[in-house]
This record gives sequence, structure tokens and C-alpha cells, in this order.
Amino acid sequence: MSQHITVVDYNPLWPKKYEEEALLIKDILADNCVAIYHIGSTSVEGLAAKPIIDIMAVQNLEKVDDAAEAFSKIGYEYLGEFGIAGRRYLRKGGDERTHQIHIFQTEDWNNIGRHLAFRDYMRTHKKERDEYAKIKKVLAQKFPYDIDGYCDGKEEFVRKIEKLALSQFDGTWDKMYLAARNVQKKREISPLVEAGGVSAAILTEKGNIYVGVCIDTACSLGMCAERNAVFGAYCKGYRKEDIIGLAIVADCSPIASPCGACRQVLSELVDLEMPIFLANKEKVEKHTIGELLPMVFIGESL
Repeated sequence: MSQHITVVDYNPLWPKKYEEEALLIKDILADNCVAIYHIGSTSVEGLAAKPIIDIMAVQNLEKVDDAAEAFSKIGYEYLGEFGIAGRRYLRKGGDERTHQIHIFQTEDWNNIGRHLAFRDYMRTHKKERDEYAKIKKVLAQKFPYDIDGYCDGKEEFVRKIEKLALSQFDGTWDKMYLAARNVQKKREISPLVEAGGVSAAILTEKGNIYVGVCIDTACSLGMCAERNAVFGAYCKGYRKEDIIGLAIVADCSPIASPCGACRQVLSELVDLEMPIFLANKEKVEKHTIGELLPMVFIGESL
């Protein structure tokens, strides 16, 4: 039997269902899971939707293929790219589908960004949200067992909103977070040196990203992640006016912030009002060097 298409009013339990499934997915993907997001219509409060939880995970695709059997054990069909190059698609529930997973490579910002942009736009634009709900309900009645007819019917609206959403979407934080999280992995370099417990990403005005990890040495002459990242950007010829954002990622709680040496170095190498994002797995905070280093030691003070 073909997939049964139903569109229902928003269910406040959908976010909880996402959280429950996300825990299972993260357990399978383990350290290879760079990030995971609730996307699609069930992620938009107030939007009518097919009761299918759409989940987007970001990681190394080769390692995803190795996890196909583990996903099968929790009820997923592993369907490879399934029409979108560079994606891994999984679905659960058969004809009465309950969950879908879309997995992309960390660097695939085109696909990652469009999903996040569409979701965030629909969350903040009630008029378009209501219009989308009306379109979907009409199509579900017209094509109850024709997924192609249903999808084709809403294609024009989705593409229009996606284009508009992308034009307004500020993906600064997400780009830096994914890049930093992708290199963050604590590892031993030698018996006396560890690296990767903290990671950082610098974003330039041209959209280039430079990452760094902390290098911790027994002799205390290591280097923090944020300094490694900003020095990498400067080595490529960038200057203060070219750097527009910094993300620092660690798994500690409370959230990690730059040490005194990093605060001083950053105050000399980036704009004092540039956004600096501090994140762990639970939350993210936005600051500036001006806030993190009151009475900053620059200019005539030097």
C-alpha cells in the first residue's frame, strides 16, 4: 500500500517526540554526530503537518553507512541518498510513517542552511505559516495516497518561501558551530600533550572559516583554541576588519569562556563589538570582547 497522507493540526507533543528520537540517533552516531536538529513542519509551533518527525543530523557520511544495521534495529529503513546527492535518508513506520532522518556532511551548507532557513522563517511568519497549512490540508484531501501529487502541489510555495527565507537567514552561528564541533574531539598527541577538548571557528566576511583546537601541554606552553583559529585566519592574510564572528565550543558545564590571555589577544585582533558565541551541548551565549574584557587594554594603554 502507498503512504497514507494525512495533515493534522499542530501537536505540542511533537517536540518531545523529536527529543526522544534524537537521543536514540545520537547514541547510534556517537561522537560522529556533529549536530542534530528538529526540522520540517512538526518543528514549527502552530503549523499543521503530516505527523512525521523530520530530523536532520550532520556528520561524516561514510561513518553513517557503517551504522545502517544499528538503525535497522530501531525500525529504520536505510535508503541511501534517495534522490538528493550527498544525503543519507532513513524512514521509520512504513506506510504510516512516523519519523524521517536526513543526514548531511558537515560541509554541505547548501542543504543544511536551506532546512534551517525555511524552519526559522515559518516559525516567525504567521501569515505564510497559515497559508502553508491551508495548502497542505487541501492537498492531503486531494491526494491521500499519492505522495508525488501531494509534494508537487506544494512545490511552488515551498520554493518561493525557501528563497525568501534564505535571503533573510543569518546562518553565522550555525556555520561556525558546525565547523568548530567537527574538529572538537579530545585526543592524545603524545604522552605529554592532549588536544581538542575545546574548539573554535573564525568566520570571515567572505564566508571562509578557520578552525582551531586547544593544545594542552604538560609544560603549560600550549595554546587555546580561539587563538589558534584567529592566528590561522591572519596567516591567510585576513585582518581585523575581515573577521565577523567567533564560536568557542566545549562540553563543560558551566559554559566555557576565553581565558585572560585570549581575551587580551582577541581585543587586539578583532573588532570589540564582533559577536562571540560560547556553547556547550545544552546552550549558547552571545557576547563581545568588549563585554568579556571590561576596560580593555588597547590603544593609548599600549
